[in-house]
Amino acid sequence: QVQLVESGGGLVQAGGSLRLSCAASRRTFSSYAMGWFRQAPGKEREFVAAISWSGGSTYYEDSVKGRFTISRDNAKITVYLQMNSLKPEDTAIYYCAASRIWERVPNERGDFAHWGQGTQVTVSS
Repeated sequence: QVQLVESGGGLVQAGGSLRLSCAASRRTFSSYAMGWFRQAPGKEREFVAAISWSGGSTYYEDSVKGRFTISRDNAKITVYLQMNSLKPEDTAIYYCAASRIWERVPNERGDFAHWGQGTQVTVSS
């Protein structure tokens, strides 16, 4: 079992930036693909971005391409989500998740077995 703790959320104006971090509890972190999801009030949890266990491959939801960057530091057992050019529609609780899928970059909710508690991101207009 791997435990995940997100941090870095907050309130930012439209056009601003935030960097989310997700710290894992186990050194076996490097064997997991990692992802970020978000859930806005009244909406389903949706995929945002994911990165392979090695960091060599990434996958993004269309609306965040060119604005968000996912990265990982296996030595620090941490995954990051750099969010630039934020929009009010990016407002949501952001969740970190871990997946044992190796053969592709996971990008569906069911691909991920471990979840953090979430961190709130609010973008004001």
